[in-house]
Amino acid sequence: MPVHDDGLLQTQATGETVLRYHLCWKHRDLDGVMALYHPDVQYHDFFQNRVFGLGELREYVRSSMPREADEALEHSDRIRLDGDTAFIQYRMTLRGGEGLVSFRASEAITVRDGLIWRVNEYASLVYEQVGSSSSASARPAASRLGLSPRQLSFIAEDLQQYFERQQPYLDPELDLQRVAKECGYSRNQISYLLNQVLGQSFYRYVNQARLRHLLAALEDAPAPARVDELAFAAGFNSLSAFYKCFRQHTGMSPKAYTQHISLRARAQDSH
Repeated sequence: MPVHDDGLLQTQATGETVLRYHLCWKHRDLDGVMALYHPDVQYHDFFQNRVFGLGELREYVRSSMPREADEALEHSDRIRLDGDTAFIQYRMTLRGGEGLVSFRASEAITVRDGLIWRVNEYASLVYEQVGSSSSASARPAASRLGLSPRQLSFIAEDLQQYFERQQPYLDPELDLQRVAKECGYSRNQISYLLNQVLGQSFYRYVNQARLRHLLAALEDAPAPARVDELAFAAGFNSLSAFYKCFRQHTGMSPKAYTQHISLRARAQDSH
């Protein structure tokens, strides 16, 4: 058989194995994923600077698999095949930062004897400021916490949903220990996510949630709105912290902002 035909068959076989692997991940079939690993598999997670053998992979895979059946990564390119290796690129966007925060990741998956023999996974953290086309990458030292980009994205999602559903920020005494406990993570994990991944302090994150709550209340408040009272109701326990947060977020003072709302309402009424 011509050499190029051998190469074509090898590429086709690689594609079939990697597609089965992808579908098992998508459908959260842990046993199916594990069955596709070669006995001598090495999984390199370069973000954590860790290498997993077959005996260590089950827990790593279990904690990184999709949590919902319809969950999908944002693939930035189609799967590319070259002989015994497949190349995949994707993106995971995290909510809660100032601007867009995401992990851009790629995997090189090498197949031997119809099984996954090597996985090299690379990830970089990307910050894109709102209103700017520029972006910057950084690699936080995640290895000490043993968290993959996928696991960090789960923590960010759980934290965001906790704030939206429970509104803990309305308590002016809210602290990091309570948030971590009620989200089901350690204090270090939440602190790491906020400081090293989302790029902000715990109190800045909390005050942003308070401000979003206040701005929504302002839209519904009868004029003239008592902004200071709304600030305390939203969980702020310091007017100076409130004014600073408000101006940073809106670019206006509370007084100018409420005047803007009033003018907009009158303009809408006139139509």
